[in-house]
Amino acid sequence: MGIFTALLILSFLIFFHELGHFTAARFFGVQVDVFSIGFGKKLITKQIGKTQWTISMIPLGGYVKMKGQDDSDPNFVSYDEDSYNVKKPWQRVIILLAGPFANFLLAFLIYLSISFIGVPKLLAMVGDVNTTQPAYKAGVQVGDKIVQINGEKILYWEEIGNSIQKSSLDLQVTVLRENKYLDLTITPKLQEVKNNFNETIERKIIGIKPDMNSTTIVNYSISQGLDYAYNQTVNASMLIVKGLQKLISGLVPAEQVGGVVSIVDVTAKASSVGIIALLFFTALISVNLGVLNLLPIPALDGGHIVFNLYEMITKRKPNEEIMYKLTLMGWAILLSVMLLGLYNDINKLFG
Repeated sequence: MGIFTALLILSFLIFFHELGHFTAARFFGVQVDVFSIGFGKKLITKQIGKTQWTISMIPLGGYVKMKGQDDSDPNFVSYDEDSYNVKKPWQRVIILLAGPFANFLLAFLIYLSISFIGVPKLLAMVGDVNTTQPAYKAGVQVGDKIVQINGEKILYWEEIGNSIQKSSLDLQVTVLRENKYLDLTITPKLQEVKNNFNETIERKIIGIKPDMNSTTIVNYSISQGLDYAYNQTVNASMLIVKGLQKLISGLVPAEQVGGVVSIVDVTAKASSVGIIALLFFTALISVNLGVLNLLPIPALDGGHIVFNLYEMITKRKPNEEIMYKLTLMGWAILLSVMLLGLYNDINKLFG
């Protein structure tokens, strides 16, 4: 059931991406010949107007085939009025951007939905104190509730770390213990830790951990929800961009590249945890699709955008032979990354 849910979600994300391209194309009068979810043999087809809507055998992708554009045959050209090729470069750029934009929009809407359903947050309750670290020496005890740091009210655990990192002085901490408020002074210390990309960085620490059983559900107002959704979408986008930078620079090893098997596996696990976890992961994958499709690789939306920007700047079309070779190179790069991800997935499955 989890795998079925994962494939259904992945197909929906791809559908939304392609729907962005479709909507923009039709807005500019471009005929869309095929709208397909999946690749390979067509299982279900329905002709609506001039567009053939299709569900294909391999549900690991999708495409919109516009008149005059075909990535499988870059030499395919049509100069009819309703062809993609005859549209102005800026119009083609908008059509290309519409797919990734749809993914960012979908992620935003999912995060907004989460903000209304309720965001699970850890309360600022101390669950463990390291006896060799500053918090213990200052008198912090297990069961303390941190209510204020340097005059700022603390409600959730995530706020504690933010307050520690931005402070350049000793921390004036107020804790609630057995219905009594106690004022403590804690001097953070620098310590080398691993970040999300397994890099060694220096962070200020005081040596406490949260009580994982002390959680609450936070429901946001409409204005708060919009702000929350925007920040979550931006943060997720930046996390993926940084991850790509680390991968290209070699700081993240190629062994950590996952393929569609990993995506399906993690989505299935998220679905077993609960609806909120599944929504969070779905939004992250949607952002991932948006960011990856903007990469300047010729076979992706980003590569086609580069070609059209070149035409806008130089006022002449790129050389068709060069475009053809670059597109084939782009497909080779994508295939290589997909095979690497599949290879890593198989290695993980078999230990």
